Amino acid sequence: MDELKLARETKKATIFEICQKLGINRDDYEPYGNYIAKVNFPKNIEIKNDKLVLVTAMNSTPAGEGKTTTSIGLTDAMNAKGYKAVLALREPSVGPVMGRKGGATGGGYSQIVPRDEIDLHFTGDFHALQIANNTLAALIDNDIYQGNRHNLDPKSIIFTRILDVNDRALRQTVIGLGSKVNGVVRQDQFEITAASELMAILCLAKDYHDLKERIGKILVGYTYDQKPVQVADLGFVGPIAAIMAKALKPNLVQTLEHNPVFVHGGPFANIAHGANSILATKLALKYGEYAITEAGFGSDLGAEKFIDLVSQSLGIMPKVIVIVSSIRSLKFQTQGSMENISDENVLDVKKGYANLKQHIQNLQSTGIKVIVAINQFSSDTSSEKNILTNLLNDDGFSWAFCQTFEKGAEGGFQLAELVHQALEQKATKVQPFYKMSDDLKTKINKVATKVYHASKVVYSAQAEKSIQDLKTHCWDNLPICIAKTPQSFTDDPQILGAPRNFTLHIRDIKPKLGAGFIVVYTGKILTMPGLPKLPEALSIDLDDEGTILGPV
Repeated sequence: MDELKLARETKKATIFEICQKLGINRDDYEPYGNYIAKVNFPKNIEIKNDKLVLVTAMNSTPAGEGKTTTSIGLTDAMNAKGYKAVLALREPSVGPVMGRKGGATGGGYSQIVPRDEIDLHFTGDFHALQIANNTLAALIDNDIYQGNRHNLDPKSIIFTRILDVNDRALRQTVIGLGSKVNGVVRQDQFEITAASELMAILCLAKDYHDLKERIGKILVGYTYDQKPVQVADLGFVGPIAAIMAKALKPNLVQTLEHNPVFVHGGPFANIAHGANSILATKLALKYGEYAITEAGFGSDLGAEKFIDLVSQSLGIMPKVIVIVSSIRSLKFQTQGSMENISDENVLDVKKGYANLKQHIQNLQSTGIKVIVAINQFSSDTSSEKNILTNLLNDDGFSWAFCQTFEKGAEGGFQLAELVHQALEQKATKVQPFYKMSDDLKTKINKVATKVYHASKVVYSAQAEKSIQDLKTHCWDNLPICIAKTPQSFTDDPQILGAPRNFTLHIRDIKPKLGAGFIVVYTGKILTMPGLPKLPEALSIDLDDEGTILGPV
């Protein structure tokens, strides 16, 4: 299937029709062409209900197994059955688009459009973030060069530059080389835009006032006598907020079946908090009877952070969680390779089920209703599907087959009915994995033991020093954002399945005061990915008419 061709040839509704369908007044949105709009948000968004669905997944194959496709298909299916559902998704990062996974606009008959525009530049939100971040970095270095008003120690600076490209060569850099006029020489690094604190701020800010307050709280570094220096101390809040102003407005597009989708913000769930903006989710709740949103990677990353961190800013917990699985993902948990993933192997499906079961039970422990979506692939055999459904039935789990890639809304009717029934049930009290009143190590330990099922947490000397620094400055009471490989419950991507009694290694801990959380770095996790040997970029081209060709 040529998915890009399908996306282009399917007749789209105009953005005016999509806004009219939602009931958005003409003064409340700004069109970006015929099919995209920036939507204004009131200072206090009135939310109609708490019927929020969170879509997450088990640990999947390196190619991903259809979480976004399922989210889109579920939205189309619910609307086709008469349930007014609005979807909120993250924006694609150019890094993965050009790297290994390709675009992030769904697949088959469950896509959002205009596909190539969303995948590449969209409304320029990522560019605005990149410019805002690097302007702030330039202002900081210029302030040091021009006299260093605040006695900032260049070696203590923790605010980094960013780039929305997978560029391993920029993981560690030295700036200011050459003559004295080039600034102060110091070590620096680049992170990918999706891992930046400004991305988290964009996604967690409630309004423009909150945006400015959060920017002001960003920790830049320390003085020579170890006093913290924040952006507000330097007087740099205004220009950075101004660059980000338009980016704070959520973007509105549509599915192939003309259903509305807010697409806004794009933090990765392995190195950031992994959810679209709370403004987009609130608008979905405001304009829809039901709202659907997605958390990145497996439930050990995106869903845990949504429950423990994002919901604190959103003010609403998910009422239903859909966990996406597939026969291929189950086999990968045993085989650890994509080489023979399409070959029938009932035994590996049975063994790999332990990974899915651990994800389901983790989420059920919070009190939230969990439904398994089995995303079907053409290589799935009857024997493999039978063993999986028997295992799910034996454990009493709710599940549905999902064929939205091949059939669009029709392929998600079974899942849509289960989700609707669960949403209409009385809500139960949700128990996050940790309490906000827990101390920092207790929070880390609870996630490590309850979600990952580690038996021990070991801290490096640097991590221990960071914890003491956090306590000294009274910053240790914030929620945590654990940066960890998405391929395993452990911090080692080679350990698959459902391991128990392992050690989680904490390498470093850094405060993100503007975002309002503490990042806990485990194992060898990196905040600037690298390109694979054969990146998706090699499949992208432009013809003589100016039409983009390739997988985007």
